[in-house]
Amino acid sequence: MSEPKDGFFEKVYELSKLIPYGRVTSYGAIAKYLGTASSARMVGWAMNKTGKRSDVPAHRVVNRKGLLTGKHHFEGTNLMQQLLESEGLEIKDLQVVDFEKHFWDPSKELL
Repeated sequence: MSEPKDGFFEKVYELSKLIPYGRVTSYGAIAKYLGTASSARMVGWAMNKTGKRSDVPAHRVVNRKGLLTGKHHFEGTNLMQQLLESEGLEIKDLQVVDFEKHFWDPSKELL
């Protein structure tokens, strides 16, 4: 899938760079902040395309329940989990423990 003409993927990347160390957000929260609440799946596609871009912390974007649904787009078996754990988050059964505590909502944080 190619990037939409309005640079949506780049907007997703710029916003994801603002997610603080040790925090996570969801595909839907990013979509909502960008004014496209029904585009959570498109945010997921953008995250999947980050590839080797080390400037985009794609590991900090999870699904609405805190599940590491994008983990198969990272090299290695558990890289997404390892990156989150290195930032102090606890992961159990591929889910962020205390998800609500670590959740970063750009609509509330970026006023």
